[in-house]
Amino acid sequence: MMKKPILTVFLVLTSTFVIAQYPIPFLGSNDKYGLKTKDGNIVIQPKYEYISPFSEGLSMVYNGSTMNDDTKYGFINTIGDEVIPLKYKIAWDFKDGLAKVQLTDKWGFIDKTGKTIIPMEYNAIDEFAEGLAVAEKDGKTGFIDKNNKTIIPFNYDGAFYFSEGLASVTINNKWGFIDKTNKIVITPSFDKTDVFSEGLCGVMKNEKWGFINKTGKLLTPYKYDLVMWCKEGLIGVSNNELWGFIDKTGKVITPIQYRLIEDFKGGKAKVELNGKEFYINKSGQKIK
Repeated sequence: MMKKPILTVFLVLTSTFVIAQYPIPFLGSNDKYGLKTKDGNIVIQPKYEYISPFSEGLSMVYNGSTMNDDTKYGFINTIGDEVIPLKYKIAWDFKDGLAKVQLTDKWGFIDKTGKTIIPMEYNAIDEFAEGLAVAEKDGKTGFIDKNNKTIIPFNYDGAFYFSEGLASVTINNKWGFIDKTNKIVITPSFDKTDVFSEGLCGVMKNEKWGFINKTGKLLTPYKYDLVMWCKEGLIGVSNNELWGFIDKTGKVITPIQYRLIEDFKGGKAKVELNGKEFYINKSGQKIK
């Protein structure tokens, strides 16, 4: 069975950021979604159970009940035309010209015209990353390219997507890393892994997380309950449901004291301490 990355922060699936030229989804009094312009002009009246923010000029919509498992997904354009009919069991937003969709019980990819690019023949499939997608067929996992050519054979029990040239795979319940030639670069020996970011990757042994580099060298001890990706040279780490930051050498930058933290961006990160939110710099000092 294809595994999903062990993400240690919650990912927001639908962004609140909307590009100005795209219509904005809104919830009507009938508990259905429609589209309106930034100025409030109605583009389409509320008639969908959900409308996602636009991605690459198209918006994913669906009707039906998720509880009754009778949802049908499709795509509309910026004037509300259903350019791809509502016929898929599940659909994801477009990324790099392709959208992941499920028809009956199998997954594949379509383009913006609705043409099937990757046939609906996979039990599970991930989005493309670095030109390859993790896919599952007949209980085994491998990697395909955008022409549906098998690049890495379906020999693995699970896999994560490629990041910085490496992907983690599992053999006999242990995780390690391969490159795009299917060469094992880091021997499977971990209970869980994340994906590489800025040359580091979180790995777990005996229920605790540490970090390795691309040669497999352990850079920080296995001593954290949860970890985040490395961003701008700093890593969020957690013990006992509190968070702090370390650098790439494992040096403590801030104590593990915050209830919530966000990744560093532009040299600052949002944190929450004692019910108050504020920003800190990369030295751990509060920004006023």
